[in-house]
Amino acid sequence: MNQSGDAKSAPKRENLLLSILFNIAIPLLVLTKLSSPDRLGPVVALVVGLSFPLLYGIWDLLTRKQVNFISVLGLISVGLSGTFGLVEVDPFWLAVKEASIPFAIGIMVLVTFRTKRPLIKTFLYNPQILNTELIDQKLEASNTREAFNRTFAFCNGLLVLSFGFSAILNFVLAQIIVTTHPAVNLAEFNAQLGKMTALSWPIIAVPSTIIMMIALWKLISSLGKLTGLKLEDMMHEAPKKNSEA
Repeated sequence: MNQSGDAKSAPKRENLLLSILFNIAIPLLVLTKLSSPDRLGPVVALVVGLSFPLLYGIWDLLTRKQVNFISVLGLISVGLSGTFGLVEVDPFWLAVKEASIPFAIGIMVLVTFRTKRPLIKTFLYNPQILNTELIDQKLEASNTREAFNRTFAFCNGLLVLSFGFSAILNFVLAQIIVTTHPAVNLAEFNAQLGKMTALSWPIIAVPSTIIMMIALWKLISSLGKLTGLKLEDMMHEAPKKNSEA
């Protein structure tokens, strides 16, 4: 009975490819390729670009009953970038904006750590992926909760470090690539913006993800030692359909 109740309450797993397409890739292409005056123009391109993460976020909220974190970030990032171009803000402030998003997430990870809902659980100790209930039982039974808490704090620090590293790289990359003032050439500004966003994936996302993976590996290996569980036992099994009448 409990298992069927849990299966009902557990939100559906998000399609990562769709999320990246609608929240990042398509808005980026619209801003980069369609904002010139002979195509959509900067205002319409901004509206169209914003519509993708907005509509995806609404659809995801209706289907999974959860606010989509990536959609919110996509809306903020695309909205601010496009608006900066329209109101002709100096490129320096675009670099500040690019750094502020990962910086803000890092601060949230740090600040929420001692609360009931630490943000690290979204990234590393997610109950949709790990069988946290079983892990917690084993930690209590083996009296290793304190040791786990120390590891958890260390992994939280690594997560904060990954976002801090991302913030610095974002700022530097924006300063190097986006050099055209939107008041001088808005189409060129948008093109540089698109190039910066495209390069941010291999240059910024990969190193940050590596740091995050190190934190995850540290957490999983520590849990294995503290609980005696194998990796497959820690992972959540997909809910099996009950054939009982």
